[in-house]
Amino acid sequence: MATLKARFNGTVGGFRLNLAFEVPARGVTALFGPSGCGKTTLLRCIAGLNRLPGGECILGDEVWQQGKTFVPVHRRPIGYVFQEPGLFAHLNVRKNLIYGMRRAGLDHRHSAQLAELTRLMGIAHLLERRVHALSGGEKQRVAIARALLLEPRLLLMDEPLSALDQDNKNEILPYLEQLHARLEIPVLYVTHDRREVERLADQILLLREGELLASGDIGEMLTRPDLSFGRARDAVTVLDGQVRDYDARYGMSTLQIDGGTLEVAGNLGPAGSCRRLCIAATDVSLTRDNSHPSTILNRLPAVIREILPADGPGLNVLLRIGQSGQGSALLASVTRKSVERMGLEPGQKLYAQIKGVSPLATATASALSDRR
Repeated sequence: MATLKARFNGTVGGFRLNLAFEVPARGVTALFGPSGCGKTTLLRCIAGLNRLPGGECILGDEVWQQGKTFVPVHRRPIGYVFQEPGLFAHLNVRKNLIYGMRRAGLDHRHSAQLAELTRLMGIAHLLERRVHALSGGEKQRVAIARALLLEPRLLLMDEPLSALDQDNKNEILPYLEQLHARLEIPVLYVTHDRREVERLADQILLLREGELLASGDIGEMLTRPDLSFGRARDAVTVLDGQVRDYDARYGMSTLQIDGGTLEVAGNLGPAGSCRRLCIAATDVSLTRDNSHPSTILNRLPAVIREILPADGPGLNVLLRIGQSGQGSALLASVTRKSVERMGLEPGQKLYAQIKGVSPLATATASALSDRR
């Protein structure tokens, strides 16, 4: 599989960057961490806006920086979405989009991509509207479409939702989820909002003070016992599942996940389609006895891997789904009293009772296969 590989070690404007990573050349990789940890600096190095001697940046078979080779920013096939949309106020939406295509030497008159992207981003009805008449979310959707119309091989997104209020964030996130499912190129997405990571990311690069603290698949990273994600009071598990069937009588879809199946309310698509699911740790309880009747439909065999201290009075139990505990990771939030009363400890087999499953978005098929 093609990858994006980067390595940077040096100082940019007084800030020290020292890290290396390699991620698949498809899917969304979230650069996550607190403000000032180096996320934007890393993005600028990858774009070629900052140059660190001895750095390395390779996308597939394209070498952008290595040794004496340094491809300038204007020759790198990159789309860049900033915090502010940066649209031309004197042009309408259509002309803003066409301007970018002309600068890239693309012929908009024969580009079916223009019609497809405006439809996908929900801006087809806005093409004749002036920029000042757009909402914040609409402006950012136009900016994203403009970046993609350049036909980039890599899309860089630097906190694209940070300047938006919550209503505008809620408006734009479904469109970003659609892009997540459809794009065939890698996306580096800078954010310090964990909810955006849960909804959009396939991989996470966790940064701290210019260094890479940890990296991996989102399901692994959100449940890793040595990271803050798994110890959070509002910890969640993110899973990608494949729809097996839909029961119209009860309005329930059955999805296959790694280690078992889940029944989820609603028609989540045709058989074979992929959906991202989110399970709050507080919606998972544990029992040794699976024989008693219950209104909880999803009760899966699981094995305790670790019991984690949580940011609160309770504990988070890290499980692996399946009789042998080889399936997906799952977090359960329990009280200390329950742990002591049940004598819970690593290695025990029991059942995870999942009270709620929230469908987030359509997952990419490649992301699903990577988790199997």
